[in-house]
Amino acid sequence: MTNYVTAQPPEWAENTVLVWSAFGALAVVSLGLFFWERRLAAGPQDDGVRPVPLGRIAAGGHSMNPPTVSARVRGREAELERIGALVRGPGGGMVVVCGAGGLGKTTLAAEASARARARAEGRVVVWIRWRDDPAQLGQDLAQAAHILGLSESRLEEARTGRVSLVDAVWEHLATVKGWLIVVDNVDTPTQIGPGSGLPAAYRGWLRPHGGGVLLVTSRDTTRQTWGPDADLIHLQPLADNAGGAVLLDAAPQAGTETEAEALAARLGGLPLGLNAAGTYLSVPTSRHRTFTAYQHALEAEFADLLGADHPAAATDPAVARRVVRHTWDLSLDQLHQDGYTLARPVLQLLALLEPAPVPRTLMTPELVTDATGLPATAASVDAALAGLHQYGLLHTPEAAGPGDGVPPVNQLQLHPLVRDVTAHTLARPEPTDTWLTAIDDHLTRAVDVVTGMPGRTGWPTARLLAPHLRPHLDRRAQRDFTTAVDTLDDLARVLNNAGAASEELLLRRQVLDAETRALGPDHLDTLASRNNLANTLSELGEHQQAAGLHRQNVADRERVLGPDHPHTVSSRNNLAATLSDLGEYQQAAELCRQNLADNEHLFGPDHPRTLSSRNNLANTLSDLGEYQQAAELCRQNLADRERVLGPDHPDTLSSRNNLAATLNELGEHEQAAELCRQNLADNERLFGPDHPRTLSRRNNLAATLNILGEHRQAADLHQRNLTDRERIIGPDHPDTLISRNNLANALNRLSEHRQAADLHQRNLTDRERIIGPDHPDTLISRNNLAAALTDLGEFRQAADLHQRNLTDRERIIGPDHPDTLTSRNNLASARARLAEVGRRRWWQLPRRR
Repeated sequence: MTNYVTAQPPEWAENTVLVWSAFGALAVVSLGLFFWERRLAAGPQDDGVRPVPLGRIAAGGHSMNPPTVSARVRGREAELERIGALVRGPGGGMVVVCGAGGLGKTTLAAEASARARARAEGRVVVWIRWRDDPAQLGQDLAQAAHILGLSESRLEEARTGRVSLVDAVWEHLATVKGWLIVVDNVDTPTQIGPGSGLPAAYRGWLRPHGGGVLLVTSRDTTRQTWGPDADLIHLQPLADNAGGAVLLDAAPQAGTETEAEALAARLGGLPLGLNAAGTYLSVPTSRHRTFTAYQHALEAEFADLLGADHPAAATDPAVARRVVRHTWDLSLDQLHQDGYTLARPVLQLLALLEPAPVPRTLMTPELVTDATGLPATAASVDAALAGLHQYGLLHTPEAAGPGDGVPPVNQLQLHPLVRDVTAHTLARPEPTDTWLTAIDDHLTRAVDVVTGMPGRTGWPTARLLAPHLRPHLDRRAQRDFTTAVDTLDDLARVLNNAGAASEELLLRRQVLDAETRALGPDHLDTLASRNNLANTLSELGEHQQAAGLHRQNVADRERVLGPDHPHTVSSRNNLAATLSDLGEYQQAAELCRQNLADNEHLFGPDHPRTLSSRNNLANTLSDLGEYQQAAELCRQNLADRERVLGPDHPDTLSSRNNLAATLNELGEHEQAAELCRQNLADNERLFGPDHPRTLSRRNNLAATLNILGEHRQAADLHQRNLTDRERIIGPDHPDTLISRNNLANALNRLSEHRQAADLHQRNLTDRERIIGPDHPDTLISRNNLAAALTDLGEFRQAADLHQRNLTDRERIIGPDHPDTLTSRNNLASARARLAEVGRRRWWQLPRRR
């Protein structure tokens, strides 16, 4: 053990006790150092701090600079300002930019980083890309803190386990201001660490307590994940104008701004899809070089344009993020790993439905099992939907409901491109055909449930189901045509009761087209469907189109069934009502008289068909100015309907409304107002505040109050009605124009003449465009505009409008009609005012000298 290198060793070396004692001491020290090193490398110490294998602090071989934004960021100014305000502010915090894949979260963060550097001298910006590795994130954040002044001695304490590295980093970041740290693509927040759990506890690597701003991008959108102190910026698709600008930036020669916006709308405003389309269109050798051509090609070539597979996407997440087809697979894979095993099949089922909101009640465990064969429970379907929503793949529009105690209906909706890509990737014919068969079966069951619901409770669900039944008929008709048609007819009846004419129209057209093809144009079912479609068009104000269908039906039913058949009489009645809506009162009255006689002969005086005919004749007589006769018929009809149908029947309420209108024409305004108040209360109770019948009754009460001089109350009711009608049936519907006209009249009575004149001018322009210059309502608008101009002192323009109105009314409704007499009187008054003004002006002229 001893190597003697000299023949004369020192005296102490000859002392064996001393030598062996020295060797023993060295051995003990060596063993002590060995075990101390093992203790440092072992697990946690008593205080829970573990040493960190922290190498030399450096960039670690990858850049920590933010990526460069190659194109102008469009449509995100509000989000950028929110981030910028926090960065410029005196404090710090944590911002989470979240949303589904493809919305441009990384681009937004990069633009925010560039602005932070450009606008603030000395601002430190650090970019960290999450790699599903908490240790690497710790290294990167330690590097960021080191850049911001974290000392080597403090890092040495973390190396040796005397302090926690995460605490050392954040204790330092809390003392330093003026920095922006971005952690990009944190799509697995449960793995952030240190330890397990969500970032919301704020004990891990992501915390909101720094002196600067921590900006995180993630597909996880839930507050539960990020905690109460994080500022969540939930990205939405770009608006059409911003999406169009993105396309024009990439391919300025591909078309107009309008065409670009149309393509942006088709792509759902998804930046990833917009960038893919813009890149394609910018290449000179592409087959499609315009926005319009690309949009048309999407229908036939989706697989080549946006649904293309990429061989590297399965193994490289960075590639998957850049490919439209694959970007959402990352989220679905993560959901599956997290235990949401039904997330992908539920998404695929939703993708097979139409691009419209789906009632939550349709997505049942039974549907999932029947379609996919997978075991499903209410809890597992709930979890799947919650997971899809968490990752931004599923939206839940505001719940729909008619109010007044009726529970709202929850909705589910996919982004258009998520739906298109998901549906495209499903295998055909199987399992797709099996899944569609299951969907059709459950749609039929859903309609059966809705039609059996009492009162108004089924109306919101019926409106949501309507768009999904159109393809249902095409698919189901091959197996069971009659059942499929009955399903659509049943739902259409519910929609009719709900006043949902737009949704009803979808089904009525579909049924008529299918029956015309399958049964022929003269089949009784086809004729009935044509009648139903015409009535729905009338409800939507499409009176010309409705009249054409009713004329065709009258002729066909007279030929097939005979002139006295009840269905023929019904068609004649409906044609008369439509002609009245078109202002052709004389022809309508002749048909109504014939119809009333036929119904009394066929069914007797108390049959609902007879009462309906008498009601229509009374309305037409009122339109012709024969108010006394109309009032007598209305009183008779109201009494009969209350006796035969009951006081709450919709037809009874209609008779009460018509009597009130006729009493107004006779000057019995107080009695009319009482009937209107009763009718409005009954309609709100039976149909809800947004039903077209209710809106009509509110309008009539307001008009009567205006006549009684209660102009402010009338104006408030008309303003509410106008707002509701613009929202529910659109700005061009005839009923909306009536509300605008009546609001203007009420404002004119309140001496708000300029606002009234502007509303009347808009209404006159719209009515001339929509229903033509000779329609009675157009003439009313012209008369009312003239009256408002008179109150403004614009007598010449008012007189010209009255002269034109008088000429038109004499030609259209005759010289003795009450409205014609009104026009003649108004013209005389306008000319008198004009002459009076002329005399005043003559008197004020200076005398010649």
